[in-house]
Amino acid sequence: MTVHAVLDQPTSAANGDVATARAPASVPSESQAIAGAESIDQLVHAAMARWTGGLSPASLALAFADWQLHLAASPGKRLKLALNAVADGSRFARMVSTPHAVWQPWFMVKPQPGDNRFAGRDWTLPAFNVMAQAFLLGEQWWHSAASGLHGVSKGNAAIVDFTVRQCLDVVAPSNFAFSNPEVLQRAMDSGGGNFVSGWQNWREDCRDLLSAKPSGPAPFVVGKEVAATKGKVVYRNELIELIQYAPETAAVCPEPILVVPAWIMKYYILDLSPQNSLVRFLVQRGFTVFMISWRNPGPADRELGLDHYRKLGIDAAIDVINQLGPGRPIHAAGYCLGGTVLAIAAARLQKERPGCLRSVTLLAAQVDFTEAGELTLFINESQVAFLEDMMRQRGVLETAQMAGAFQLLRSNDMIWSRLVRDYLMGERAAPSDLMSWNADATRMPYRMHSDYLRKLFLNNDLAEGRYLADGQPVALSDLRVPMFVVGTVRDHVAPWRSVHKIHLLADADIAFVLASGGHNAGIVAPPSEEGHSYQLLEKRADQPYVGPDEWLQKAMNRDESWWLEWVRFLIAHSGAWEPAQSALHAPQGGPPLDDAPGRYVLQH
Repeated sequence: MTVHAVLDQPTSAANGDVATARAPASVPSESQAIAGAESIDQLVHAAMARWTGGLSPASLALAFADWQLHLAASPGKRLKLALNAVADGSRFARMVSTPHAVWQPWFMVKPQPGDNRFAGRDWTLPAFNVMAQAFLLGEQWWHSAASGLHGVSKGNAAIVDFTVRQCLDVVAPSNFAFSNPEVLQRAMDSGGGNFVSGWQNWREDCRDLLSAKPSGPAPFVVGKEVAATKGKVVYRNELIELIQYAPETAAVCPEPILVVPAWIMKYYILDLSPQNSLVRFLVQRGFTVFMISWRNPGPADRELGLDHYRKLGIDAAIDVINQLGPGRPIHAAGYCLGGTVLAIAAARLQKERPGCLRSVTLLAAQVDFTEAGELTLFINESQVAFLEDMMRQRGVLETAQMAGAFQLLRSNDMIWSRLVRDYLMGERAAPSDLMSWNADATRMPYRMHSDYLRKLFLNNDLAEGRYLADGQPVALSDLRVPMFVVGTVRDHVAPWRSVHKIHLLADADIAFVLASGGHNAGIVAPPSEEGHSYQLLEKRADQPYVGPDEWLQKAMNRDESWWLEWVRFLIAHSGAWEPAQSALHAPQGGPPLDDAPGRYVLQH
C-alpha cells in the first residue's frame, strides 16, 4: 500500500467498516501556550541582556523616541538651540583669536564642581584650555538640548541626558594622550616610560580578566588585614552568620548594638583595617557589637525574597541576641539596603514586641524612593521587566552587572580617570582597604532583587503604606524609638535629600546628620583621619517638619567625625554600664561556631 493510499483511508468506522484511527496529537491548553510564549520571551531577553549589560534596549529607545518626537514638534526649542550654538561658536572664535599675552583660562565656561578631569594646572595652557572649553561647551549644549523640553516625561528626559553625557565622556580630551597635557608632560619626563608601564598594566588586566581574577593591587586578606576585629560566630542559618565581637573594656554598655549591613557587598565595609573599622571603634568605647554577615547567594537561592532577609536575617539575629541577654533592648543600626529592611523590621517589631529596640540608626538608607538619584534611571517598568527575565534565567544578578551600574553613575571617577591613570600615566592606585572591599562583590537573588526594584524603587510601596510583611501593611509611622539618621553630601546611591524623607514618615525623635563624603567614604569616617565634618539638627517627634533647604540653614556644623556624635547619641539612650562578660558563647551556653569573620564572608 502506498503512502497516498494510507492517507486516503477513513479515520473512523462507517457503514460497519472497522478502521483503526490514529490517536490525535495532544493540543496544548491555553495556559500552556501562554507559559511557553512567556518562556520564549524570557530566553530572548536573557540572551539580549548578555550583550546590553542588563540595560533594556526598549527602555532606551522609548526615552529617545519621546525626546525626539517632542523636539521635532518644538520649533521654538530648536531655534533656541541653533541660536545658542551660533552664539557659542562666535564667542569661541573670538576666544581662540585672543592674543596670548591677554589670555584668560576658562573665559567662556568652567568645569562643574566635582569634575576633576581638567583640574591640573597644565589645563590652563591656551592650547589645552581651548580643547577643554570646546568640549565643555558641547557638553553644555547637549544638556540644554536633552533637558527642559516641554512635554517629555521627567524620567525619559533624565535617561536621554544621562546617555548623552556617557557618550560625551568617552571623547573627553582628558581621555587621549595627545590632548591631555598631564600625560604629555609625564611622557616627556619619563622618556615615554609611562606608555611602557601603561602597556604592562593593560596586559596584566587582560590576563586577570581572562583568568577571572580581580585586577589591580593585591586584595587585603579578609580576617587578617580587614575584618580582623576579634570575635566569635555565635549563630548561623542558611542566610546569615551572627558575629559577636569580644569586649575590650572592663565595663560595657548594657544595651548591645546590632549592625545590619547591606548584602549588596560584604559586611566588612564597617570593619576594614583597624584604623578604619567602625566595629573596632565601638568595641573600644565599651559597646557590645553584633554583626550580621550575609551568605553570598547562588542560583539555587533564586526564590529568596526581601521577607526572607527580614525574617532569617534581622528577626533571627534579634531573637539570638535576646537569648544571650534576656530583657535587654537593642540599639539597631542598618547601612544602605540593610537600613531599609531594618526600618521595615523595626516598624513591625514596634507593634509586635514594643520595647525590643532602644534606638534605630540608619546609615545612608532610604525609605522613600521618589527622589532616589540617578540610580532611578535604571528603574522603570521596561527595565525592571527586562532585568527580571534576565535574573529568572540565571537565578541571580551577577556581581558584574551590579558593579557596572554603580560605575556608570560616576563614570568619570570610576571608569575614565582610572583608565587614564593606569594606561596613559602608567600608574597604579595605591592599594587600600576600601578598594579591596569594593572589589569583593556579591550576587543578588532573583526574587529579592525583583522585590527591591519593583516594590520599593518602582512602586514606592514602603513609603505609601502598601508594603506587606507577613500579610500586614508596614506603617513607618509606627517607628517611635529615638532615631539617628546619617546622609552624606556626595551620595550618588542614596542622596541625602532622599534619606531626609524619614522625617515625613517616622513618628520619632530624629537626630539627622549630614556627613561630608560619599556613600562609602562618608560612612567610613574614622576620627583619626583629618578632613571629616558634618551638620547636625535634632527634631523631636512633636516639632514641626523642617525641609531639607531649611535644615541646611539651621543645622550646626562640626569639624569632626560623625562617629563621635553617634557615640554620644548611644550613650544618651543607654543605661548604667556593667562589667563585661569574660567569654563569648552561643545561645543556651553552647560553644561558638567559629572565630570571626566566619565562613560566609569568604564565599565568592
